[in-house]
Amino acid sequence: MKTAHRIALLTSLTLATAALLGAGTGQDLRRLRGSITIDGSSTVYPVTEAIAESFKAAAPNVKVTVGVSGTGGGFKRFAADETDISNASRPIKAAEAGMCIEAGVDFIEIPVAYDGLTIVVNKGNYWAESMTVDDLKKIFLASGGAKTWQDVRPEWPDRPINIYSPGTDSGTFDYFKEVVAGKKGSIRSDMSVSEDDNVLVRGVSGDEGGIGFFGVAYYLENKDTLRAMPIVNKAGKAVVPSPKTIENGTYNPFSRPLFIYVKANAARKPFVRAFVDFYLRNAAKSASEVGYVGLPEVIYDRARETFETRRTGSFFLDEHGEKKTGPVTEIYR
Repeated sequence: MKTAHRIALLTSLTLATAALLGAGTGQDLRRLRGSITIDGSSTVYPVTEAIAESFKAAAPNVKVTVGVSGTGGGFKRFAADETDISNASRPIKAAEAGMCIEAGVDFIEIPVAYDGLTIVVNKGNYWAESMTVDDLKKIFLASGGAKTWQDVRPEWPDRPINIYSPGTDSGTFDYFKEVVAGKKGSIRSDMSVSEDDNVLVRGVSGDEGGIGFFGVAYYLENKDTLRAMPIVNKAGKAVVPSPKTIENGTYNPFSRPLFIYVKANAARKPFVRAFVDFYLRNAAKSASEVGYVGLPEVIYDRARETFETRRTGSFFLDEHGEKKTGPVTEIYR
């Protein structure tokens, strides 16, 4: 599988520096023993898995297991005390935070990278040079009603639209729904759905009328068989996702931060602290090597401070549990 090959390649590139980076924490990571269980977002998975593999080289007696059940599924396991760390491709929701509170699970929120949610079409799609959010609403909203590409724009062909979507437990689905449907709209139900992004890749790449979405890393891994759709941004310019356009914010409104959530009780364990420290030291480099974008160093510094002081809760929820909106550089400070 391509993802496994990419992780193996990244691991081989970082093994030589793993021991040195571990030594930078003032610890001999080889003395640590324990087990860390991680689950959640398929989007964050490539970064976390790559870092876990490199950490294993520096701390061979710490077992790190990384699963993929989607952001929402990951938070359910997190609140059920089944995992130590939860990968998330969006900030935790108020209901999920409440679920953790009821279960007595305190958490520390740590942003780790930027992603650009990528709209993809089949290579044979010659007619759509770019799309607006309104075009996406016609396709994806239950109220949109578009069955063919001609229903979206009259100059496009009368060809059936087939949609390939992440599952509803996915943070990618949640973020897409937030942008396209807002608070009151709903996404149509007649879609091919999977929590496995590779299934979505195969669906769109094998269907000339297909359209789907997932994190930019999966597009970059499969760009020979898919086409990323330029999205018209708030300034009226059609922009494709790339490290540059994601970091500078011109790829909007589909650029987003990615997170890990660490259980406060687990953070007391030396091997978990070492892993999170290792993660933050390597996040920017690993993110860029698997197709995402590192955060500004000031955000990583703030994340280290948050973790070291055990500051629990979400920066993205106010005291009333309402979601805060805005750039991560403004919220996470």
